[in-house]
Amino acid sequence: WGPSMATSLGPPTERNQDATVYIGNVDPQMSEELIWEMFREAGPVVSVNIPKDRVTDEHQGFGFVEFKTEEDADYAMKIMNMIKVFGKPIRVTRTSQDRKSVDVGANLFVGNLDPDCDEKMLYDTFAAFGTITNTPKIMRDDSTGEAKGFGFISYDSFDAADAAIDAMNNQYLSNRQITVTYAFRKDSKEKHGSEAERFLSKQQAGAAEAVATEGKRPNLLFSAGPG
Repeated sequence: WGPSMATSLGPPTERNQDATVYIGNVDPQMSEELIWEMFREAGPVVSVNIPKDRVTDEHQGFGFVEFKTEEDADYAMKIMNMIKVFGKPIRVTRTSQDRKSVDVGANLFVGNLDPDCDEKMLYDTFAAFGTITNTPKIMRDDSTGEAKGFGFISYDSFDAADAAIDAMNNQYLSNRQITVTYAFRKDSKEKHGSEAERFLSKQQAGAAEAVATEGKRPNLLFSAGPG
């Protein structure tokens, strides 16, 4: 895997989002080196990032692999998705991390979680409703590391968050009936999901779309010719 391997990809803006895949259901025995070697079968790998628990130094069962080209990432999804490694089928899907830096406020509180429910389970369950912008966070006791029974999930849009609430509130996850609502805003008694936040989110999305569209046609000014 050579000296170019990265164990941390840094801010999402430094990653080629179009050439990056998300890998889930990763067995604890899988190392970044092994993942690097496996995914080289699909094409040249630029970097591998498997987030680790700060306390145990064990990875959390998911990560990201960046390829040199978008075509390589697409090929990796086709040939690597659901293959079994150490007896567990890994998930390989497209990741949309390009909007990660924008917190629109589509943040959910998930309560009454089973102690065995981990971040990966939350991600795998709630990713069906839209793009999750950050790793789901399960709150844990600082001294024991035991889960407190609740966590948080952030989406890139209110449509996704609304869909998650509609589908998952009062449903069962790991044999427990969970609650899914908008989280309280930091240092406030108001919850996320207000009309003001939704309006700002649409404004941000429109601005981001305009920038993205502009970036895809850099030579337009020169293609029309004189006159």
